[in-house]
Amino acid sequence: MTTKPKARKYNPDRAARGAGTAEARSEAIDRIRKATQASGSGTDAQQPGTELDAIKREGLTGRQLRVARRLAHKNGLAATSDYDAVRLLRKKGIDPFQRSNLLDLAAYDQRNSTDDKATPDNIKIHLPQTAKETQKNLPGPELSPAQRREYEIGQIQKDIARRRRRKLVALFARLTAFVILPTFIVGYYFYRVATPMYASDSVFSILQADGGGASFGGFLAGTQFATAQDSVSTQEFLESKDALERLERDVGFAEFFQQDNIDLIQRLPSDATLEETYKLFKRMITIGYDPSDGVIRMEVAAPSPEISVDLSNRLISYAEERINGLTELKREDQMRDALAGFEAAQEARRQAQEDLIELQLQGAILDPQSVIASLRARIDQFEIELQDKELQLAALLDNARPNKAKVDGTRADIKRLEAVLSELNAEMLDASAGENSLARLSVRIQMAQADLAARDMMLQTAMQQMEATRTEANRKVRYLTVSVNPVASQEPSYPRKFENTILAFLLFAGIYLMISLTASVLREQVSS
Repeated sequence: MTTKPKARKYNPDRAARGAGTAEARSEAIDRIRKATQASGSGTDAQQPGTELDAIKREGLTGRQLRVARRLAHKNGLAATSDYDAVRLLRKKGIDPFQRSNLLDLAAYDQRNSTDDKATPDNIKIHLPQTAKETQKNLPGPELSPAQRREYEIGQIQKDIARRRRRKLVALFARLTAFVILPTFIVGYYFYRVATPMYASDSVFSILQADGGGASFGGFLAGTQFATAQDSVSTQEFLESKDALERLERDVGFAEFFQQDNIDLIQRLPSDATLEETYKLFKRMITIGYDPSDGVIRMEVAAPSPEISVDLSNRLISYAEERINGLTELKREDQMRDALAGFEAAQEARRQAQEDLIELQLQGAILDPQSVIASLRARIDQFEIELQDKELQLAALLDNARPNKAKVDGTRADIKRLEAVLSELNAEMLDASAGENSLARLSVRIQMAQADLAARDMMLQTAMQQMEATRTEANRKVRYLTVSVNPVASQEPSYPRKFENTILAFLLFAGIYLMISLTASVLREQVSS
């Protein structure tokens, strides 16, 4: 007599072991637990159609579905389909995929097949046998399209993550080789190797002497615009090779930077040329003109603070000499033209005066006009007397018996007057006609006098112009005044370790970024 195998209690965790992949198993376990809780509470939480859909999404294989249908038939459950058999078994509390249930199902099938022929003689006893080692690479359960898609997406994501990690490692290696390592070397140089340099700051300005002036330039007097040109020229002089040569002659500028205690990068070679020394000079001396304040700021760096102060004082003295030279040159240029004009006007007046004197000496008469006027006055006087005598003669002749003696006397007077008038008229004619006449000489003397008056006026104007130029030249005198004297520094000003290291990092990073972008663009162009 065979006993019916006892159905074990349904275990949701065990039921999910044959449900495809790990994701499907976890989803099946959740659904089974919910179904179990719903059945234990006596409420119908899901409809049969919904349960069947959930079972279909578990990804059960065909073999598992056939086993579930046979197990449902063994337990007397009327299942309409394989999925319905799984649903009914789970609802009854039987796990269709549990190993013990599968063994009971195999034994039940064997008993059913041999029930009609079973005798005590032909019953086979199955003893425990030695289990053979199964292959490790067994075929997995068949995946559904959704699961296969999820599996492939997972593989792609893993490959992308692996490639990203590989690219990040390569990027970090490139950054280390081209940015971090050079920055570390530069920072090590600035912090450990570079020779400290001491800087001294000084501020000086170029001022203009106070003075009056009604011209437009007078409005700019006393402001920074009046001396802007001189300040710029002074700055250019202090940055030129001329100033370097004077420093080399006076104190030996190159020797200060050829000492053995200076690092190799900042040290000047012993056989350095003027161009190499000039490059170092421009790097160690910084001069700038501030147009808003009208001052010149100068910074001189040197291996020691004493040398820095000495170089600053010498450069300021050179600038002062330069300003004085420019002032003297400007004054000479302005006064040269004014003095030349005054001397020319003075010479022209002297020549006009000599010409007038010569004309006066030619006629031996100082004033020919007065002589001509005197002749005219005498002629007029004799003409009046002649008319009077003629009137007297006419009056005597009007008598019936005129006095002969009076008539003869009057007629004699008339003749004498006419003779005098003839002489005066001849003299007057001689004075008015001819190249050496008094009239022509008078005209020439008048022209010479007018020329002399004009020369006097020109001489006076030139004198005023010279005085004005002298005043303007005195007003435009420039002089240099030092606002901030150079003071020896107690701490080195250069190199600026942190700032220079950060600058080097930014520089290397920018170069690397430009090269990377260029390479990416070229790679894209070639691949396209």
